Amino acid sequence: MKKNALVLLLLSLVLIVAGCGKTDTPAMNESTEAQSTQESQGSDEMSQGDLVGEIRIDGSSTVFPITEAVAEEFLVSYPNIRVPVGISGSGGGFKKFIANETDISNASRPIKKEEAEAAAAAGIEFIEIEIAYDGLSVLVNPENDWVDYLSVEELEMIWNPDSTVSTWKDVRAEWPDEVIKLYAPGTDSGTFDYFTEEINGESGAIRPDFIGSEDDNVLVQGIAGDKNALGFFGYAYYEENQDVLKIVPIDGGSGPVVPTFDTIKSGEYTPLSRPLFVYVNKASLAKEEVKIFLKFYIENAGAMASEVGYVALPDDVYQKGLDSIQ
Repeated sequence: MKKNALVLLLLSLVLIVAGCGKTDTPAMNESTEAQSTQESQGSDEMSQGDLVGEIRIDGSSTVFPITEAVAEEFLVSYPNIRVPVGISGSGGGFKKFIANETDISNASRPIKKEEAEAAAAAGIEFIEIEIAYDGLSVLVNPENDWVDYLSVEELEMIWNPDSTVSTWKDVRAEWPDEVIKLYAPGTDSGTFDYFTEEINGESGAIRPDFIGSEDDNVLVQGIAGDKNALGFFGYAYYEENQDVLKIVPIDGGSGPVVPTFDTIKSGEYTPLSRPLFVYVNKASLAKEEVKIFLKFYIENAGAMASEVGYVALPDDVYQKGLDSIQ
């Protein structure tokens, strides 16, 4: 009897231990999985913080506000990556891009045939990505109370290389007999190329007696400080400085139209609505920081474009950009 009782006691102890083991195992597994998940999340956060490098960007002053805004947001998550953004103009930016001095080139016009050929000769393969719409805007000083609109023909009369226009009276007889002071983006600017091609019929064709700069802020200051000033640049710089500038409606043949988000997006503001681009060196996409940045750029371009005064593209255009860098 004692022997049987001892056997039963031992069996009971075995069952109790086994039962405890079964109860604890799931809890231990859950604890282990939670710890593993936390470690994984910590690792992802650490990988963002630890990712280092430099993304070299230069080019259009028109595209600069979008790229700068994207870069600032990007650096919140990736503080150890440097993203210097230069302003050499679209043409100046392409020169650096072709020389392999930059990873990404901002451009307010498509790359020219000769630039694409020079890139190919230098072994530079690139991807073109549309990021926003812009309405190239014509500006005067707020004290100018006579210019109610300008036609495309009047713009050509003022800006063409053989122009004899000197005063406002030369444009319309009822306007003041005062000398017009002209301001325009520099010759390396894509805005300069686009305006001269659309208005004068040839890229780069323009009268020589204007004050030019690749920095649109210089043009803003010049027009804001001179009652007889006339100039042009991207819509975002007007949006930023509309308290010191007066925008001029443009008649492209169907009556005067003021550039706004809606008229730019619809194409009603013609012929001065245009797409904006970034170009990326395909070889640079092999660098993790460049690929991550560009993906972040495309995913946020619409919101950032709207924030700084441009017009977002349709979602399918941004998706096309994302697909192109995979």
